[in-house]
This record gives sequence, C-alpha cells and structure tokens, in this order.
Amino acid sequence: MGFLSGLFGKKEAPKRQLDHVNKLLKGDMISLDDSFALPEQLRGQQLKVEEVHTYEYERSQQCEWLLRGHSGTAIYLSYHQEDEAYLSFSIKVNRAVVEQLFDLDQFGQIFEEPGNAELTTLSLSNELDSEYGRWLASAYHQVEFGCFGYFHREDYRGQKPPQDDSSQHRGHAFESYSLVNNEDSQAVDIEVYEGGDTDVMLTLYRPVTDIREFWPAS
Repeated sequence: MGFLSGLFGKKEAPKRQLDHVNKLLKGDMISLDDSFALPEQLRGQQLKVEEVHTYEYERSQQCEWLLRGHSGTAIYLSYHQEDEAYLSFSIKVNRAVVEQLFDLDQFGQIFEEPGNAELTTLSLSNELDSEYGRWLASAYHQVEFGCFGYFHREDYRGQKPPQDDSSQHRGHAFESYSLVNNEDSQAVDIEVYEGGDTDVMLTLYRPVTDIREFWPAS
C-alpha cells in the first residue's frame, strides 16, 4: 500500500466551481463588462464580495452581496429570476445628494398613501452627472409602498432566518418603497427602518452577462 500511495500521490481535493452569481461567497471576486452602458463604478471593474446579506419578506427571501473594488464604493448586487434572469446593482446616496437629485416635495409623496408618486430627476451639475448620471432615469413612477421585511447581515440561503423576536439574529425590521422608470431598467429603492433611519438606493437592472468572470476565494 505504501508503494502505491507513493506512486500515485495524494488525491487533490476538487477545486470549488464558481460559475454562477448564486454561488458567490465572501471573498470571491467578479469582473464586469466594460460596456459604456454601465456607470464608472461598474464598468470593467473587478469587485470582491465583502459580505452576504439576506432580505426576508413574508413569502420570500432575497440574497444580497456587498461588493467593493479599487474605488472603495459599496456596490449592492442581487440576482432575480422571474420570466427571465437579471441582476440588480445598487449604490446608496445620502440625504445631501438626494436633495440635489430630486425635488423634496415630490420625494415626500413616496411615503403618502395611496403610493402612486411620480418622481422627476433634477438637472444635474457636471460633477453630479459624472458620478450619478448613468444610475438615473429622467422620471420614475411608484410600484411599491410600505412593504414590510427584515434585513439580516447573514447569509441564509437554503435556510430560514431566526423567527424569535427576542433573538439578536431576528434582523432589522423595515418598510420598503420602490419606483421604476418606464423601461423597467432603473429604480429608486428606499428602506425605512425602525427609529426612522432611511436608506436610499439608485438601482440598475442589468443582464446576467454583465458578469464576465468569476474567481473563487478558495
């Protein structure tokens, strides 16, 4: 036996196959298409998975990957499977930027019933246009009003998040609001958490083929 094991050597463990966005784990990397349809924060970038999050709704869950590249910008990636598969890429914008992108009276209507607000993007300065222009549509209409869920900073793919309200892992409760453009290619997504903390995201819906390569961490 010793002779045979010396002759054939130790069998190497098979390398992990990473060929789909749904298989991404913390530490993995992706490279994106260099199309000019993509904003500078995405175009041709190599991005590393820093965290894997879970959005929990009454009847569904959604995985989110937090990515960063050389610029340091936080990019939020999700994979969706409806009639066709597609990706969503999002960046967060703070209140000061929101005030420069949208009319605040219009923006306030998003949170008023019956939830059919219209939102128009303001004329942008050269600096703002350079940073956010490709993330923005000229106009949006509301498609989601006060959808309740929990946000978890954990990866719960294939399992149910903790349901005990007293558990520190129960997640952060929020209500979501969403607006899309007429082409369903760009969105403004808003999450309002208990205590009033609010996240505003600019979102792009893109084909899965925008991810050109995968590199597993191990």
